[in-house]
Amino acid sequence: MKNRINFTFVFYSSLVYGFYLDYGRSRLPSSFFRRGDCLVEGKKIHIIGSVASGKTTLTGKLSAKLDIPYYELDNVVWIRNKEDIRRTEREREEYLNHILVSEAWIVEGVHHEPWMMKSFQEADVIIFLDNAYKRRKYRIIKRFIKQKLGFEKANYTPTFSIFIKMFKWNASFERNPVILEKLADYEEKLVIIRNDRTFIEEVKSCKLDM
Repeated sequence: MKNRINFTFVFYSSLVYGFYLDYGRSRLPSSFFRRGDCLVEGKKIHIIGSVASGKTTLTGKLSAKLDIPYYELDNVVWIRNKEDIRRTEREREEYLNHILVSEAWIVEGVHHEPWMMKSFQEADVIIFLDNAYKRRKYRIIKRFIKQKLGFEKANYTPTFSIFIKMFKWNASFERNPVILEKLADYEEKLVIIRNDRTFIEEVKSCKLDM
């Protein structure tokens, strides 16, 4: 009971901090590049970003808006079960190719290794979620608390070890110049989003040309 009270206190404290990050600075200009009238065109969309950058939320909104199925790259890498099993390189490649030959898809994930470069190549548009490092740290904390309290589901077991690793992955992504170097090869179809909340609101309010 005491642990649940402590979690609840931290949870609501994090909400206040999140309000400051997401709305307290909302008067600052959001910076993102537009393609067409509503920022996204095409039936094949790849979304990349760090841990807690908002990939899954944005993917779900776009999937519902465009009526396009979406796939998480983590689930291409892992077979989800009581104990996750990593796919072999061949199984992973076959699964990804099965997705990419579809008429329409949204793929999201943090991955930028050579095995998934074909997704960049096949995509009509690549969305890079490049929001603030501090905002992502806050979201890691918020998500972990919600998962431990049973308010949010996860594909993985939300252990404290995973929680700590997420901060390391977030920092690693922030410092990695290779990501931008790889994305530079697809500049003609790259959309950079630095305020995913603003972008999601625009997605809700506009028609996306297909």
